[in-house]
Amino acid sequence: MFSLLRRGPARLTPQQAHRQTRDGQAVLLDVRETPEWQAGHAPGALHLPLSRLRAGAALPEAVQGRRVVTICRSGNRSRTAAGILAARGVEAGDVIGGMTAWARAGLPVIGGRGIGGGTA
Repeated sequence: MFSLLRRGPARLTPQQAHRQTRDGQAVLLDVRETPEWQAGHAPGALHLPLSRLRAGAALPEAVQGRRVVTICRSGNRSRTAAGILAARGVEAGDVIGGMTAWARAGLPVIGGRGIGGGTA
């Protein structure tokens, strides 16, 4: 008998992630470190750095029982975070290209530098 291959977490374009989080289908979880978050993030995103997630930190209450889309600067850390969340039983995906691709797509960014802030 062959075992079924299990797919990894979903990979979403910035536009798909924006649509899903805007429509309430998922929660956007930014896994960058605090200075990066403060430099600019997507509106409505929650913040939990990958370093804390790796250390076993609990998810923010607003994430409990919901689909999660992770995002970082370039997509590497968010892919790792989505894998960690999937291993915890959370339905998770990540944004391909991270906040860099998000901003390049013209999607909203807010933060320490005001509307349209950076994406460090």
